[in-house]
Amino acid sequence: MPGDADARPPRRGRLARGAIAGGALARVGVTRLAHKAQDLTLAEPARSARAAAREAELGRILFGALNQLKGVALKAAQLLSSEASLLPEGLREQLARACYQATPMNQALVSKRMRQALGPDWEQRFADFEPQAFAAASLGQVHRARLHDGRTVALKLQYPGIAATVHSDMRLLRNLLGGLAWGGAALPDEALLARVLDDIEATLMAELDYVQEARALAWFGAELQLPGLVVPAPLPAHSTPQLLCMQALDGQHLQAWLAGKPSQAERDRAGQLIFDSFVAMLFQLRRLHADPHSGNYLFMADGQLGLLDFGCTRTLSPAFCEGLASAWSAGLRGDRVALRRAYLALGLIAPGLDQAGFDSRLYPVLAELLAWQLEPFRHEMFDFGRRGPMPRMQSEQHRQALAHLQGMPAELPYVDRAYLGMNQLLRQLGARVRTRNPYVHAGQPCSGSSLGPP
Repeated sequence: MPGDADARPPRRGRLARGAIAGGALARVGVTRLAHKAQDLTLAEPARSARAAAREAELGRILFGALNQLKGVALKAAQLLSSEASLLPEGLREQLARACYQATPMNQALVSKRMRQALGPDWEQRFADFEPQAFAAASLGQVHRARLHDGRTVALKLQYPGIAATVHSDMRLLRNLLGGLAWGGAALPDEALLARVLDDIEATLMAELDYVQEARALAWFGAELQLPGLVVPAPLPAHSTPQLLCMQALDGQHLQAWLAGKPSQAERDRAGQLIFDSFVAMLFQLRRLHADPHSGNYLFMADGQLGLLDFGCTRTLSPAFCEGLASAWSAGLRGDRVALRRAYLALGLIAPGLDQAGFDSRLYPVLAELLAWQLEPFRHEMFDFGRRGPMPRMQSEQHRQALAHLQGMPAELPYVDRAYLGMNQLLRQLGARVRTRNPYVHAGQPCSGSSLGPP
């Protein structure tokens, strides 16, 4: 049955997981031979269509393997899928379907993990502890507890064995992607893809350190001072590298909140907070909450908005922020000379691609995607409820873009992921948002300082 693979528990053993990857690579080989034989009999236009079909088939093979593994590799693949120019569209669409979720812990295992984190007397630290998790994070599950002083806290408890699987699962993902390249998928230069995967692996390892996340909570709570936005305060005395204790926030997740039929004004207010926090983190604080899906927001009383899960944050270099602001500003003005200059500064393209080549070969390939990306900034007030889907980059367009792609700033996949996630949230909200800001529209330098008035 179609849903059976989703319901099965993950394969834990190294041999079993290796067999899944090996089976996927074998299917890649069969697909390669079949398409190669068919290509011999096809004219060029038909070959392009077949290339797109092949990449979609390879994407299905990869997704099927990762969905059986249900490991950290699936979470890494989600990060890869957010960068439109990195992977062919058929492959990217399949990986975007992925929803990494580990198997929940039972009560006996919860007690064992709490004992490992806080010691044998861990129960004495709390006036009350709920052994049944009320929420799941990507790498742990969340329990509610009450301290002896009456404060209600949320405890994020890391799943056992996760840290040990990061390196092995990333190795499996590298092998699978290498097989897809051999099978004919249009992937980036091997060295570029290796750098991106290395950075994702380092990010995942950092995300497993809940002490670091506690520090991130404290930092964003102090620096991201937007009226109506709430970041839960960490409690370091009750936190360890595998257990994060933080202030519990009361509120509803997006779908439950929308079911209450909030007014357009309420939806607009929430959407404005989401948009303003993205712009502030990107261009003012130069540190990004890089996981903005609906599960990480709580819609609270009196119009407040809670922002959760700071395991995946990204510090952005001044040069990157300036380069991105310059690129978006040039795109809005239709200034291709400035746009090429910004891409050069970001290290996306080689100096050997002159202005004529940029205008004739690369810009036409990127124009539709760039127009979609910048559309909200072209309006004083943009209605995200009418936002169209991100345009597909056809197989041949993707190959042309890859031919001119020299590098990928380490920050870019995280910014693109955050921007796409924000767009999806605002579209679900049907929010109307004021998008004008001094960085994209007026060329104001990125500050890297605490927030002033919006």
